[in-house]
Amino acid sequence: MTTFVTNIQIVKEGNDLVTSSITIENGKITAIGGEQPANAEVIDGKGYVVSPGFVDVHTHLREPGFEHKETIATGTASAAKGGFTTICAMPNTKPVPDSVENMQLINGLIEKSAVIRVLPYGSLTKDISGEVKTNMEELKANGAVAFSDDGVGIQLASTMYEQMQQAAKLDAVVVAHCEDNSLIYEGVMHEGTRNKELGLPGIPSICESVQIARDVLLAEAAGARYHVCHVSTKESVRAVRDAKAAGIRVTAEVCPHHLLLEEMDIPSDDANWKMNPPLRAADDKDSLHAALLDGTIDCIATDHAPHTVEEKCCGMVGAPFGIVGFETAFPLLYTQFVKTGKWTLQQLIDWMSVKAAQIFDLPYGTLEVGASADFVLIDLEAEKTVDAEGFVSKGRNTPFNGWVAQGWPMMTIFEGKIVYEEAQ
Repeated sequence: MTTFVTNIQIVKEGNDLVTSSITIENGKITAIGGEQPANAEVIDGKGYVVSPGFVDVHTHLREPGFEHKETIATGTASAAKGGFTTICAMPNTKPVPDSVENMQLINGLIEKSAVIRVLPYGSLTKDISGEVKTNMEELKANGAVAFSDDGVGIQLASTMYEQMQQAAKLDAVVVAHCEDNSLIYEGVMHEGTRNKELGLPGIPSICESVQIARDVLLAEAAGARYHVCHVSTKESVRAVRDAKAAGIRVTAEVCPHHLLLEEMDIPSDDANWKMNPPLRAADDKDSLHAALLDGTIDCIATDHAPHTVEEKCCGMVGAPFGIVGFETAFPLLYTQFVKTGKWTLQQLIDWMSVKAAQIFDLPYGTLEVGASADFVLIDLEAEKTVDAEGFVSKGRNTPFNGWVAQGWPMMTIFEGKIVYEEAQ
């Protein structure tokens, strides 16, 4: 079967848009531009901009164990709606992918239910408890894309160091949620101005940055590749920037919500604004922007973290951390930063696709002949209001409900097949 996607706009260097086409055979891109092959199935791109399928290196699909929050089927459908074709799923499931048996169980669930590519993490420790180390060689041999105990910081430096040593031998990436538990102080939002106004316990910035500082030195000693999840503070940016300058093999991600929001935006004691790390101060947000532009931060990742309405309905204290992100990431960022001239369209696409893939040496996130036919068609002029009740995800937990944005994905193609198409 040959498919010919016509009447599309490709972003060229200098941010120019050029009308082109893509030919697909057997799930691969065989030509960009050129004549329509005989007997090809034709897809009219309607003048939409084409981007490589987005790559999200930090997601939570909840299955197995927490299917009331999300499933692989609903999560990947939500991701496809948002233009994602490759996602990396964190290991805080039940069971945790901490053994060959559990990794194979999760691989089977992905094969059965996923509509896009899901690359599961293996955990660094058994049951992500931070104590007993996993056999990373076995987990990698059974499909682990990288290794993380995301959701909790590894408290014992020796455990992190020894797993980094094992990872270095495998040329595997250690991925860390950085948080010193002794500095959380039962906080539910940033320790700053707004938490005091709301009478809520705060999480100080140092909780994150001190563990990043520890880990980059451990990574240097172990010779390991180290990736920092959801950087949120100016001190964390400084630690990553200094580590890169020292030649340490560190990469970092930032989430859309930390780029778009800060603590003073929180309207009330509303758990849909509760995420970890929390929304920080305005100068932290400014530091994240600068770090993304200068390459200190490598990519954008959603940290898509669905929870039920019941779990999020009763204020921040006692509610779980996390918000959903798949279906709003691109339009919100496009509207707030590309439309306003702060970023180019090419920069946003790169941060959400090729640069994310490069961290784990993934052959995705590019529009090239020979590459997997994974791409998204985006209507840059389409304007819609974010409506949480219309999400494909089971999660409705977002602080962006009611925001108006432009630049919505209209069609997502994965391995040459349409996996999402906006109803016309």
